[in-house]
Amino acid sequence: MKKLLIVLWILLPLGMYAQLNQQKPQAKTLNGMVEGISSSGISIFKGIPFAAPPVGDLRWKEPQPVQNWDGVRKADQFGPRAMQESIFGDMNFRSNGVSEDCLYLNVWTPAITAQERLPVLVYFYGGGFVAGDGSEPRYDGESMARKGIVSISVNYRLGVFGFLAHPELSREAPYHGSGNYGLMDQWAALRWVQQNIAAFGGDPKRVTIAGESAGSISVSAQMASPLSKSLFARAIGESGAIIHPTLPPVTQSEGEETGKKFAASVGAKSLADLRAMQADQLLAAASKFNVWAFTSTVDGYFFPELPVKIFASGKQAHVPLLLGWNSQENGYQSILGNDEPTPGNYKAAVQKLYGDKAAEALKLYPGSTPAEVILSSTQLAGDRFISYSTWKWYDLHMRTGGNPVHRYYYERPRPEMRPEMGNATAGLAGGVVKQKNPQAPRVPAATGAVHSAEIEYALGNLPTNRVYDWQPDDFKVSAILQEYFANFIKTGNPNGSGVPFWPAANSGKTKKVMHIDVNTRAEEDTTRERYEWLDQFYNPGIK
Repeated sequence: MKKLLIVLWILLPLGMYAQLNQQKPQAKTLNGMVEGISSSGISIFKGIPFAAPPVGDLRWKEPQPVQNWDGVRKADQFGPRAMQESIFGDMNFRSNGVSEDCLYLNVWTPAITAQERLPVLVYFYGGGFVAGDGSEPRYDGESMARKGIVSISVNYRLGVFGFLAHPELSREAPYHGSGNYGLMDQWAALRWVQQNIAAFGGDPKRVTIAGESAGSISVSAQMASPLSKSLFARAIGESGAIIHPTLPPVTQSEGEETGKKFAASVGAKSLADLRAMQADQLLAAASKFNVWAFTSTVDGYFFPELPVKIFASGKQAHVPLLLGWNSQENGYQSILGNDEPTPGNYKAAVQKLYGDKAAEALKLYPGSTPAEVILSSTQLAGDRFISYSTWKWYDLHMRTGGNPVHRYYYERPRPEMRPEMGNATAGLAGGVVKQKNPQAPRVPAATGAVHSAEIEYALGNLPTNRVYDWQPDDFKVSAILQEYFANFIKTGNPNGSGVPFWPAANSGKTKKVMHIDVNTRAEEDTTRERYEWLDQFYNPGIK
């Protein structure tokens, strides 16, 4: 019997061995053994380090290898989230506090043996590169694991910790650049997946990267970078691309200039002074300076040139791509401010934005009635915020990527909030923001799908969000969208039994877009003219 168990230990390092011995699931990574927990047939490993803690002299360096450990490392708690302020008060975390020591990932696997070679999903969280965490319930991987997918959520450095550029940092780096450390963390996680995921029953040749908002921007970044573009087989982007005007990289010199100004603002005369600051002091100083000031750079290493040019020239990862955006990515108020949605106010706002091209804008985004003003200004606001950049990514990859591209338009509004939420409004990051004045008029429900609304639907996690009063139709939409995602993760094609046929946008004579709602259907694209018009402002000359 002892010999039999030894053989089983070699062949079955996951769930079956745990069941035979009444033990918790274990897996052997290159750095050592980890022990997770079980949940009704799913093995869950939380807080696995994929890079060395980026502290001390490793602050603002590309991620370094993990030090090996002896014995069995417990993997039953989420690692700390990256240093961040409570910028989006509606985010919900399960991790225990913030820390610079944040480079951990989480694995949910249905595999019983390490020989199963299941498809793998690696999900990057959103939050504008200043907030977010792999422990958020909406990113939980258990539902996807029940569909036969090894699901992973990844932490990465944020804000000043993840994107500071500085001349001294560039001089000390072997590639003579700086910034992009948060994106390099994702690259390190993808390398970890290639080296270790087979131990969890995953197939390193069938890895899909995905994310929403900053996570989607991250997906486009990993596709563009020569460092990581060979580490995955397909990609999913939900609202966002690293293309102007949505958080595009700045030049190395621009990033370094911002870093110099920040150092001067805290009285740091050298890089050593910056590294000597306590993490919480650095975070507070960056927030006071401008939390949004630290962005990616064209560092000549992670990004040899602007990502939009990489996609235009066909140098990106040539993989199948599924992407799209939502029907209400931004509110009409970002165009009109506090003004009423009247045709006169709208025309004046568009005139202020576009000057002598306002008449062209009004043809594409007309506003002759209050209802039309609300519709068009909502579309224009969403396009300027994040929809255009996602479209540009779609359009370029469709031209140069050499693989199928499936595009969606997500329209399902969230239902009313549960009564116990009181007078609250949906936050940009996906949860709720309570009204400070309890006597204020109740905030009406959104009429469209707001930014981030699709995440729980796509990942099968409606039950993890207790804010909204989910209705049968919500679960119907979730079942369809999750099935599309699962099919794509498994095969590179969202189609399968039980869901409406989704044609690739670059197949056939007309461009098709899948409208995701209770009545999910493919329709011909009618938006191209307005996005081509926006090209002149954001990426002129790049076709």
